[in-house]
Amino acid sequence: QQSCLFILFDLDVLNKDTVGSLLQRFCFPLSGFIYRHLDFPLNASSEPLYGALSDADAYVFTCINSTAEREELEDETRRLCDVRLFMSVLRLVAREGDRVEKLTNTQISLLIGKGLHEFDSQKNHEVNEFRVKMRSFCEEKAQDRQRLPWYQWMEYSFSCDLEPCVSLAEPGGIKTKGTKKIFVNVKFEASDVSAFKLDPGKYVWLASNPSSSLPFFPSLLLPQYIFSCLRGGQTPHLTMVHHSTVVKYQEEQGCLGSQLSKSRSLSKPPPLPVKKVSGQPLGTTLVVQAGLFHGSELLCKVVTSGEVNVCSEPLWDQKLVFDISVSDLPRMSRLCFALYAVIEKAKKPRSTKKKNKKADCPLAWVNTMVFDYKDQLKTGEFLLSTWPSVPGDLLNPMGTVEKNPNVDSAAGLLIHFPNIRPHPLYYPHFDKVHLILDLEKNGGKVIATKLKEIVDNKNYTEFFEDEKELLWKLRGVVRERYPESLSKLLLITKWNKHEDVAQMVTFLQKWPDLPALHALELLDYSFPDPMVRSFTIRCLRKLRDEELLQYLLQLVQVLKYESYLDCDLATFLLERALSNKRIGHFLFWHLRSEMHVSSVSLRFGLILEAYCRGNIYHIKSLWKQNEALNKMKALNDFVKSGWQKTSRQQMTDDMKLCIKQEAYKDALSYLLSPLNPSIKLSEICADRCKFMDSKMKPLWLMYKNKWVQGDAVGIIFKNGDDLRQDMLTLQMIQLMEILWKKEGLDLRMIPYGCLSTGNKTGLIEVVKNSDTIANIQRNNSNSAATAAFNKDALLNWLKSKNPEDKLDQAIEEFTLSCAGYCVATYVLGIGDRHNDNIMIKETGQLFHIDFGHFLGNFKSKFGINRERVPFILTYDFVHVIQQGRTNNSEKFERFRECCEQAYKILCRNGTLFVNLFAMMKAAGLPELSSFKDIQYLKDSLALGKSEEEALKNFKVKFNEALRESWKTKVNWMMHSLAKDSRL
Repeated sequence: QQSCLFILFDLDVLNKDTVGSLLQRFCFPLSGFIYRHLDFPLNASSEPLYGALSDADAYVFTCINSTAEREELEDETRRLCDVRLFMSVLRLVAREGDRVEKLTNTQISLLIGKGLHEFDSQKNHEVNEFRVKMRSFCEEKAQDRQRLPWYQWMEYSFSCDLEPCVSLAEPGGIKTKGTKKIFVNVKFEASDVSAFKLDPGKYVWLASNPSSSLPFFPSLLLPQYIFSCLRGGQTPHLTMVHHSTVVKYQEEQGCLGSQLSKSRSLSKPPPLPVKKVSGQPLGTTLVVQAGLFHGSELLCKVVTSGEVNVCSEPLWDQKLVFDISVSDLPRMSRLCFALYAVIEKAKKPRSTKKKNKKADCPLAWVNTMVFDYKDQLKTGEFLLSTWPSVPGDLLNPMGTVEKNPNVDSAAGLLIHFPNIRPHPLYYPHFDKVHLILDLEKNGGKVIATKLKEIVDNKNYTEFFEDEKELLWKLRGVVRERYPESLSKLLLITKWNKHEDVAQMVTFLQKWPDLPALHALELLDYSFPDPMVRSFTIRCLRKLRDEELLQYLLQLVQVLKYESYLDCDLATFLLERALSNKRIGHFLFWHLRSEMHVSSVSLRFGLILEAYCRGNIYHIKSLWKQNEALNKMKALNDFVKSGWQKTSRQQMTDDMKLCIKQEAYKDALSYLLSPLNPSIKLSEICADRCKFMDSKMKPLWLMYKNKWVQGDAVGIIFKNGDDLRQDMLTLQMIQLMEILWKKEGLDLRMIPYGCLSTGNKTGLIEVVKNSDTIANIQRNNSNSAATAAFNKDALLNWLKSKNPEDKLDQAIEEFTLSCAGYCVATYVLGIGDRHNDNIMIKETGQLFHIDFGHFLGNFKSKFGINRERVPFILTYDFVHVIQQGRTNNSEKFERFRECCEQAYKILCRNGTLFVNLFAMMKAAGLPELSSFKDIQYLKDSLALGKSEEEALKNFKVKFNEALRESWKTKVNWMMHSLAKDSRL
């Protein structure tokens, strides 16, 4: 297939006296390389201007790409189909500036999905200063990393990914003396050499199995890795590498980063035009409401403007006065506006009321800080582009302070901050605050008892006035005896009184560090004070890398609560990401997946740019992953557009044929999995790929495993479904598994990989050798109506997959995993638990999938609740647990004990789960948007109750699930019948 491309030759770069340009039209395959197929006439040397030409390297093709940015096509290996042109025009111009710097800028722009020129066009001093500061910080970190000893550099590149165990050696606790020799027996193929001396200071073991981790292992940690592989049914593959190979690899990465120019010149295009205020004719009048907030606390009474008629440019010309002194404004004061329409309601004919009713119709909201990023009180005019209103209160203090970048479709609100003094006013720095703390350390036995009741109440929502007074009065006692109750003290602080604020901030300087469990709570938007957030980051610095990874999803979300670009949290995340490549990988994708969200695209884009600057070599790997995801999306769109027009078999064949095309096969093969950068996806197996039956037609993609003949690694690509809720649920299940294992309880959970990579796109790990309960029941029954009631189906299936000597182990795996998921789904309130959403591995492990409903949001049909049990525990599950014998109560009682033990462990860590879910409110998930949604979690974990009370309640739920399991079977039957009717 031939396509046309226009190429412009700029003759001005050849001869300054020459005016005009020459347009020539070339035809060549779009799949060809850019430079390879441009053949100029052999007689070009006879042309008049040939002598003015420089070497070929002096010229470069430019285009306008999909991010509306002028791009120089420096990479000569790229295909035209991958350039993503805005229009089919290339321009040949003379090269200017630093080539490596320009190429890097282009790669970063396309990788993060936002042109760097958009940051320049902001003409925002805060943006520019943040970019300069973060670039310097990240490039300095990159240089420090290259100066690391080879073994520390290996720890950065291939971090350990070991299963948690009851007793772990402390970091740095394992030491090997360099003088000690270790004898290692090695069997070489086609060689008689069987032993040699090994100096442990010069060699390193690498795991080379792409279906397992790929970390660096000190020799004494190898037994843990091997144990982990054996428990997972995997064969350990180890490669012994000399340190000189590692040093060479380190130097190659360092050379790539050092080639970048240190130039800081940034082009600044003119800013986008600003849209004037425009009203929407939704009511008779328009009103503006304004409020001053510090976090979630209202500092003074809300003020409201007068009403004006709806028109294209409504004008209030009104002064809004707040009942608070300027000296009492806290540093993070936030001014929140809401625009709403007042709609007249027609009076009923028989109504005796003289006045018509009025209804408020929210239209838009916008927030701005009272102090700028340099601590200066704002003065002068500001044009604020508003955001569309959402259900709830008119004012939205939890929302962003960024202006809406979509100025063409947003109403603009013009406000004016008065000049209070002839000179600028700055918020005083902490060093200038000198206070003598007036603390009461002894309140008597009765008061001390009352104080303990307040701080021990984990289910608090608000405090009575007397409780507030007591907490503030005995804040010294709180610091000494109950430091983990800092959040309570901050909530009752009067932030609209500068004396109390000064006392609290001074008091905070001597507060003992908190464990992460309690420190995470302080990153909520209710605690915006910069000193509080600095204290929180100080506490989080003690987290180990594997612990930070457990909370990384939440830490990215609470970035949305930050009021300024330059904040301790952003610096902390970048610092840790540049110190551990695995953290950097997931930080990149958590940020990149929300670049389509206008309210965070600027902040997230700047952090992504800074990370890429600090890890130039990682760009290549991330670019490959991004390219593969783009091809997966194109493939999925192709399937969606054609599956109804032809048979399923024909569509599958067409999809396989598409994958086999060179452009698709190259893009989809040989990349690190975004789900887990320790897994290498080698060559894609086109003949084993397919698409699934669900509405969005997910792609089922299989990759060869070069280490195990006939084995394959599988991923599922979804386009059209929001995977963030699944990702959060699986993160919680993984955290539960870690907590259980630390207590010596291994419940054989399968928290499979799940990652959101963009707007309703993402990847899911394929769990091999598994099937749904629905399929197992259907294949062992004559009809869908009776399949759900066949209690022997699961046990018979396990018998068919496990010979007699392995059956007992399979039933043990089933029993433990069933206990784990019973507790996990109850605590998290997982809904929509039909038999297509529960699966079993051939080894016996049971696991749940598809977490579209949680926190007690169970599905209903025609107003009738379809799910009426706390969790799924049917009699066919019990039949397997009891090994097919009805009188085997001993096995079932052990199962019950496992459930109770697992539940007690989660209750002891209930505060951690509540804090993590609270941090996710910023994500905007439909079923997690307020504290009311988290109340289910508090109730299921029995926060505020004793362990005995919590266990007693769980036993009631356990018996209810078993007694009412017939309702689950009816629900499964209805689901199977409905599914069969759709096929």
